[in-house]
Amino acid sequence: MVKELEETVNVPVVHICTIVPISLTVGANRIVPAVAIPHPLGNPTLQSAEEKELRRSLVEKALQALTTEVNEQTQF
Repeated sequence: MVKELEETVNVPVVHICTIVPISLTVGANRIVPAVAIPHPLGNPTLQSAEEKELRRSLVEKALQALTTEVNEQTQF
C-alpha cells in the first residue's frame, strides 16, 4: 500500500514500523523504525513527559522523512 500510494497517486509516504526488514521487503521508500511491536509509538514504562518526548521525536523524524526527496529505500 505504501509503495502504491507513492507511485500511483504521487503522495509521499513514511512507513513507521517495528520490523524494518519487512518494510524493505514490501518496498517502502521512507522507513522510520518504531519502538516495539506492542507499542510502536510509545513506551508505557516511561514517565508521561519522557513518553511524550519519545512520541514527539518519532513524529518529527517521520515529518523530516516525508519532506526528504528519496530515490531509493531510505531508513531514517
